[in-house]
Parts: sequence; C-alpha cells; structure tokens
Amino acid sequence: MYCQLRLFTLFIFSFFLLNGCVEKPKEKLEVGFLIHALDNERWENDRDFFVEKVQELGGTVNVQIAENDANKQLAQAKELLANGVNVLVVVPVDQFAAAEIVKEAHAKEIKVISYDRLIKNCTLDYYVSTDNVEIGTLQANYLTTIKPTGKYALIGGALSDNNSQHLYLGQMNVLQPLIEKGNIQLVYNEFTEHWEEVEGYEHTKTILAKDGDIDAIIAGNDAIAMGAIRALREAGKEGNVLIAGQDADLKNLQEIVAGHQTCTVYKPYEKLAATAADLAMKLANCEECEKTYQTVSNGEMLVPAVFHNGMIVNRENLKLTVISEGYQKEEEVYK
Repeated sequence: MYCQLRLFTLFIFSFFLLNGCVEKPKEKLEVGFLIHALDNERWENDRDFFVEKVQELGGTVNVQIAENDANKQLAQAKELLANGVNVLVVVPVDQFAAAEIVKEAHAKEIKVISYDRLIKNCTLDYYVSTDNVEIGTLQANYLTTIKPTGKYALIGGALSDNNSQHLYLGQMNVLQPLIEKGNIQLVYNEFTEHWEEVEGYEHTKTILAKDGDIDAIIAGNDAIAMGAIRALREAGKEGNVLIAGQDADLKNLQEIVAGHQTCTVYKPYEKLAATAADLAMKLANCEECEKTYQTVSNGEMLVPAVFHNGMIVNRENLKLTVISEGYQKEEEVYK
C-alpha cells in the first residue's frame, strides 16, 4: 500500500511538472511585467492599472523597465525566471528579439503574454491588445472626412514594433482609394525609431522643408503628434494642419481643446490591463482559460488573442470618452 501511494504521488507530481504547474514556494503568485520603456504617459498608466488589477486578484507584480534596450529586456526576463516568477507579461522592445524571452520562459515551463505589442516568430502563449489596423483606419477616416482632398503625410511608429505596420495598413486602406482617384497626394511616408516626440518634430521639419502646404499629418502616436505640433508652431502653421495621433495623452487632449490637434485615439487601458492581469493569474494558477479568443499570426503560429476597441477622441466628444471613462480629469484637460 505504501509503495502504491508513493507511485501515485510520483505520477501526480510528474503530471504537473510536465504541464508547468508545480506549485512555487511563494506566499503569493508573482507576475513579471516587462515594459519596453516609460517613454510616454500611457505606459505609466498601463503599469499602474496592471499592478492594481493583479493585486486585487491576490498576486504581486515585479515591474522591469528596459529603456528601449532589447538586450536589457532579455537580461531582465532571465533574472525574473531565475528567481521563480510564475508568469511573464511582456511589452517587447523589439518584436523579433523578444522571441528569445519566450524561448527562455518556455524552457522553465513559464507562460508568456505579449501585451499591446505582438512578439513575432515564436510559440507565444497569448496576446492582449487593440486592433491596430482598426485604429489606423479610425485616424485616416476621421481626417479624410474633414479634408477629403489635399496633401497628407504619414509619420509612423517604430519599425521594431509590429503595431506600426498594422497602423499603416489601416491608414492606407482608407487613403489608397483616395490617392488613386487623385483626391489625396501622399507627400511623406516615414517611420520613426522609438515613437518619440523629438522624432515627430524632426520629421515634420523635413516635411515643411519639402512642402510647406501640407494639409494633414497622421502620426503614429500622441508623442509624435506633439513633436509635429511643435514644428508647426515654429513655422507659424499651428492649427492650420490636421493632426491625428493615438494614446489620449493629457497634453495632447489639451492641444485638442486648443484646436492644435484634430483628434487622438483612446484605447481602454484599464480594460487592457484587467484582461492581461486576469489571464496572467489564471495561467500562473494553472487554471483553464476560456476558449473565446480570436487568433493572430505572429509568423510562427496562430496566437490566441484578446482585442479591445479604440475610439476617436475630438474636441466635441472629450467629455463623453476619456473623461466619462475616468481616464483623464476634466479640470486637467481644460486647464
């Protein structure tokens, strides 16, 4: 009887070991949250929302910031894995280099969730984001509704981020038919390195040097849009050029109120963080996840994905969107 009990115990242990579900000797489950950088306002909000949601679910979060250094992010992941983290949630610095993080995690039977940005060419476990093709479509639709003819410029996000290509696809789905009709002339189309304001500024300076009669700029995010606004202000064209961004950063919302930015796209960051936190805790607890996910190809496989919808924010609907959602305070937006 004793031998049978030992064999049964060994079988159970082996089963959970093979499935990556051995109970870690920790009081609370720990989630590693690897963020590329806190290079604009939204990432601080994502971090805070995520930490809060995981704590509500009984876990702890170890946040690591890579400062846009892919090698540093890999080293941070290895350290978390060596210290026995239960699951990783990653905002990758580089969509391709981060595949090594997934490989290292899986070697230790640890699941990986890609957050906001897709990790390419690996057996990724889950992806939580917004539909970035749709966001690009929202940006272009809104500006072309206001200005269906004229000279347009695209300043995309970082080439190392899969989202940049998806935004571009959405923008061009709208713009290409208008270009072919001759209604719109695409006079500039470049990507940035790091989604930063200074890059938006430099690209816009280049645009203005080539053609001072630009009618609209679609920017990859609000930081890039803010750089564009600064360059236009210096050129005496502030408020004369339509500008679309995304992220709903506070200072950009203030520029929308002032009439210097046309629109932004708000992504429901609290819902994104809550989804990722819930999924992370389920994976850490080896719980069954619902089978209601979409899938998206990362070049290696169809990754189970959860997408939330973005929404256009303009001067007319500020109070009904980011303010009513509690993302920004009315007194700050209209400061």
